[in-house]
Amino acid sequence: MRRHLIHFLLVAILTVCSTVTAFAQTTVKGQVVDAENGEPLIGAAVTVAGTSQGSVTDLDGKFSQKIGRNETLNIKYLGYKEFKKKINVAGTVDLGVIRLEPDAVALGDVTITSSVAVARKTPVAVSTISPTFIEEKLGTQEFPEILKSTPGIYATKQGGGYGDSKVIVRGFKTENVAMMINGVPMNDMEWGGVYWSNWAGLSDVTRSMQVQRGLGASKVAAPSVGGSINVITKTVDVNKGGSVSYALGNDGMNKILVNVSTGLSKSGWALTLMGGKTWGNGYVQGTEYEGYNWFINVTKRFNENHQLSFTGFGAPQWHNQRNSKDGLSIEGWQKIAKNYMNGKSPYKYNPSYGFGIDGQRKVSAYNVYNKPQLSLNHLWQINQKSSLSTALYASIGRGYGYAGQGSTTADRNNWYGSNRGVLNMTFRNVDGTYAYDQIYDLNANSEIGSVMAMSQSKNYHNWYGLLSTYTTKFGENFDFYGGIDFRYYKGTHTNELVDLYGGKYYVDSSSRKNVSVENNSAAAAGSAYVNQKLGVGDVVYRDYDGYVVSEGIFAQGEYNLDKLSAFVAGSISNNGYWRYDRFYYDAAHAKSDVVNFMGWTAKGGLNYNLTEQHNVYGNIGFISRAPFFSSGVFLNKETSNALNPDAVNEKIFSAELGYGFRSKYFSANLNIYHTKWMDKTMAKSTDISFYDGNINEEYDPSKNVSNARAVINMQGVNSIHQGIELDFTAQPLRWLSINGMFSYGNWYWANDAEGQFTVDGQFIASTTIKDADGKDQPVTVDAYKNGLNPSTMKLKLKDVKEGGSAQLTAYLGANVEITKGLRMGLDWTLAARNYADWSLSSSDIALDGTKVFETPWRIPTYSYFDLNASYSFKVGGVGAVLYGNINNIFNQEYIAEATDGDKHDWQTAYGVFYGFGRTFSVRLKINF
Repeated sequence: MRRHLIHFLLVAILTVCSTVTAFAQTTVKGQVVDAENGEPLIGAAVTVAGTSQGSVTDLDGKFSQKIGRNETLNIKYLGYKEFKKKINVAGTVDLGVIRLEPDAVALGDVTITSSVAVARKTPVAVSTISPTFIEEKLGTQEFPEILKSTPGIYATKQGGGYGDSKVIVRGFKTENVAMMINGVPMNDMEWGGVYWSNWAGLSDVTRSMQVQRGLGASKVAAPSVGGSINVITKTVDVNKGGSVSYALGNDGMNKILVNVSTGLSKSGWALTLMGGKTWGNGYVQGTEYEGYNWFINVTKRFNENHQLSFTGFGAPQWHNQRNSKDGLSIEGWQKIAKNYMNGKSPYKYNPSYGFGIDGQRKVSAYNVYNKPQLSLNHLWQINQKSSLSTALYASIGRGYGYAGQGSTTADRNNWYGSNRGVLNMTFRNVDGTYAYDQIYDLNANSEIGSVMAMSQSKNYHNWYGLLSTYTTKFGENFDFYGGIDFRYYKGTHTNELVDLYGGKYYVDSSSRKNVSVENNSAAAAGSAYVNQKLGVGDVVYRDYDGYVVSEGIFAQGEYNLDKLSAFVAGSISNNGYWRYDRFYYDAAHAKSDVVNFMGWTAKGGLNYNLTEQHNVYGNIGFISRAPFFSSGVFLNKETSNALNPDAVNEKIFSAELGYGFRSKYFSANLNIYHTKWMDKTMAKSTDISFYDGNINEEYDPSKNVSNARAVINMQGVNSIHQGIELDFTAQPLRWLSINGMFSYGNWYWANDAEGQFTVDGQFIASTTIKDADGKDQPVTVDAYKNGLNPSTMKLKLKDVKEGGSAQLTAYLGANVEITKGLRMGLDWTLAARNYADWSLSSSDIALDGTKVFETPWRIPTYSYFDLNASYSFKVGGVGAVLYGNINNIFNQEYIAEATDGDKHDWQTAYGVFYGFGRTFSVRLKINF
């Protein structure tokens, strides 16, 4: 009933608003561009002198502003000379193209522009998203989903919890895409990824959002592979005033937001504050959430040469989740539709949703995190040709996710609602909910304490960085950029028991705390296990710190003459890694060895403007990037200080050609790219039994002395990512604008690979034995010292398609201005050639064997439509905007992602997650 009522209110409000007629004044229109290169200036402040009236230019630099007769229109943009125009006629005035001249002595916003590409000048594939586009289109979507209109981008919600979305660029996953805020890197220092739930409120303070695909023009020492996403926040460009907004949507979604700005005062001070709260039940069953977001910017412009700015923002949140392992098979979802959910969408089902004793709500997938980001930026305009931008930043992350513990592997897996796509029925009620109360019964009847218990997987970090860029000009045509990029990171990782589920204690059989380990090797402890009786608050499984220190320098030279722009750039960086373990090692061996990896980049490109309408560009580059701490250096990072003996830098070669066209009514970009990724890290660990007998003697089970985690690191894993991308915007009529894109990729593995098994850095011998189940197992590690060849494994990967992202995407959007102030938009999104994801698993491992892979299952093509509307009007003399969004308006059912099965078809695919069905929201924003 409530859902239908909200639908009715949305339609009713928009209908009423469409009949409202605002008092007519003179309407001034125009487009603001850079006088030197014709690039539209996004977010330029358009104000009426002496009043609080104003607006900002859109993605195309266009504006429309009401003004009274004989009043003066002012246009300001940081780093440019102010434009003034007195309006003395009524009706509609079209000023056409307004070219703002750069202010040679004004302070440049170096920190922001240093990582921004300029169309028709910077020779890279780039897309810019305006704040207006974000406000109109976002609705109930996650922040990265706004990028689905960008070529080469594929975004999904994964399990569907609040902030659990991911974005993939040209087939490269999050850890290989540089995420930046105002040019400052945000990717996790240990594994390279980004948790978008940490930036849930970022959309509300975004001035613009730029995606550079491929090499990009970002000036930092540590490079990305697929591209970069740079979110540029509001600073001194913000007009005096503020806004308050309230939104509600499907499944109990509520959001309230307030922001206020002083603008730049005569004394040079500017202050912007923002705060908000978001809460709801979640689209997916049992994914309740609550999040807060805050933002502060304090800027002091001392004079024309110096500016100091402090920026802080954060998004503390908690949310229940649908675990990434809770994706079922297609047959499993069909059974859900038949047996559970009572006619509701089966794809909202959450296998781990359930209750404990006395009906208490219980969860096994839960996330809490707060990661405020603080930065202090100093901008120094040294003279008319030179400037220095320095950013000192810090990130203090605190939070955790739930991690179920168990006496055996099976017990640990029981915390998940499914296992390789099969619904876990061990603890399952007749209505489909997870029976947490049965775990209490299990533990109550156990003679060894809690068989299953819950822990918090705590992940804390302290991260400090310094990014400084010097810019100067040589003569009239040469520009030089150079700087330093320094980062220090310490991540603390522990698991702490929080719920024994009715048991008196928990025995962690993996605990080897305070055991002296010879040669700094956890595995060498063998059977020296210490079974401790642990209670709530005690640490289980892991307790270690990960350290990453990165130092880098970078430089770039640019040449600009008439129609030609060219650049060459390079960087050198060193990444140092080490690990300190308080759980598996004694004090003498707690710290691992420190390892360092040198990396470097070299790239160049040029752009040539054939005419005012046509330009062509090309770029080429090579990257040597250090392996990640957690996936390349410490392959068993949770429990071992052992280093990967085969860790090498990943190498990336990239080349691209592009063409651009600009006219008054139509603009388009076309580019082709080719990227070869070499020595990609691909590793997996598995349990191995070690034999104490002679190589040639009969197998004796009594001599099978211990188990350990063996790691295989595949060498020479190469892949090819190549494709073609097209995007365009058109405005055939004053009231109609159209934008679209088409992207076709061909991403596949380029060759076969081979790896060698190791345990804590020592190779496992290739001679094998039979265990009690008749399976081959290696002899002791000592056999390698006797001259035996190491055990190897081969992967047949050549020409197999990469999975995990749609290799063909398309988007088409139309926006219509129905009447003054009333806008509507309809968007169509398509995803095709999406192959199921896969990674090397324990079941794939074959000692001295070969694993042949085939192209993964191809997920069915899908498309859907989104609808948005907005109406601008006056309330008590202040401006207001009413937004309405309906995403997936036809409630299209589609599979967004899946994991490939043994037979590479839909019957064996698991980890299947369907996209969200129809969702909606309505939001009222009042500006003052």
